[in-house]
Amino acid sequence: MAEGNLRKMKVVLDDTIQYSLTLSEELLMNDFIGKEITLSWKGRINCQKCGKITKKSFGEGFCYPCFASAPESSECILRPELCRAHLGEGRDPEWEQQYHNQPHVVYLAASSGVKVGITREQQVPTRWIDQGASAAIRLAEVPNRYEAGRIEVSLKEFFTDKTNWQRMLKNEVDESIDLVEEKWSIEEQLPQDITDYFSENDEIIELNYPVIEYPEKVKSVSFDKLPTIQGKLMGIKGQYLIFEGGLVLNIRKHTGYYVEIS
Repeated sequence: MAEGNLRKMKVVLDDTIQYSLTLSEELLMNDFIGKEITLSWKGRINCQKCGKITKKSFGEGFCYPCFASAPESSECILRPELCRAHLGEGRDPEWEQQYHNQPHVVYLAASSGVKVGITREQQVPTRWIDQGASAAIRLAEVPNRYEAGRIEVSLKEFFTDKTNWQRMLKNEVDESIDLVEEKWSIEEQLPQDITDYFSENDEIIELNYPVIEYPEKVKSVSFDKLPTIQGKLMGIKGQYLIFEGGLVLNIRKHTGYYVEIS
């Protein structure tokens, strides 16, 4: 039906989130839910940065030289408090100015617990959807990635910064979470140089995923061990395809893998 190098699925916030996958043509993945699909890896991986063939993917789809040098894989991607974009520094200062020295949002997301995270303003609500949150709220709005990272570090005392992907895919949601209450309950426990950035926007964004049935147990599958993955597609959450029987495939993890889908 279509083939090409995998990239993370595009998302559109709607009553039910819409997912599309761009290969040789753009596929609306929601249309395949409830149907049998086959994804076959052709044994090739292309670096998402330079396009060269690589035997092994590093990070999220890089060959090793690009993983070691590209700004998209720099240390501040995982540890934003180390970002130097606001100082005019970084692996690629021009890229850093375009992507990291830009307004960022610190947010709280609800799933099995409350998670703190950060993202560029332009990536709201995409980032929340990619992580499979059931709901999210803005906590702070800051001018750059460094400030967002600094606030995130201070909030790790109160909230986790990790998503439990298995519980997320089983849709184990703590319905008792009140994100507005969680947000403002910590205000008095933080220094003013952080609370000055607190957002007055208390809108809670509810996220509804296209899933027929959530699995009771999940088992992650990889093209490296299973070149052909097939089954009835039961739903999509985060960047995962959920198949009947609890098999789940992380599309983003396989960035650069050349596949055919039918």
